[in-house]
Amino acid sequence: MKIKYLWKTFKELSTDDLYAILNLRQKVFVMEQDCPYIDADYSDQEAFHLLGYDEKNTLKAYLRAFSPNIKYKGASMGRIVVEEGMRNKSIGKEITNIGIRFLSEKYPNHEIIISAQHRLQKFYEGFGFIARGEVYLEDDIDHIQMYMLSK
Repeated sequence: MKIKYLWKTFKELSTDDLYAILNLRQKVFVMEQDCPYIDADYSDQEAFHLLGYDEKNTLKAYLRAFSPNIKYKGASMGRIVVEEGMRNKSIGKEITNIGIRFLSEKYPNHEIIISAQHRLQKFYEGFGFIARGEVYLEDDIDHIQMYMLSK
């Protein structure tokens, strides 16, 4: 399946884009992972949004990325999500690589920092991320901070 990726700022998101983003994030992070938390955290306004649409123009994958000094001292990305039915098709790897490339080009010589679900540590190590610090609880899920130097 071919996914079409588009970067947008918050102001460039249509109402339909925003609704699809919130729907996908809530389906996965709130319902599937049984983790009630406030997803609409007022950080979307400062983020770059990577939307992955299928041929029917349905949002299947998403991540948000931040300039340095917003979430962390370095650049960062998070809310990396792939619809359940689309997993194990390398879409997670694809969207993560696109996010890394975007931040590396936009902010060379900066760290890229993520707050990774601890169960996905090996996945992110495959991209070159390195764990930093101890495992911590975020929204009742074990997380670990990971970083890499932009490529």
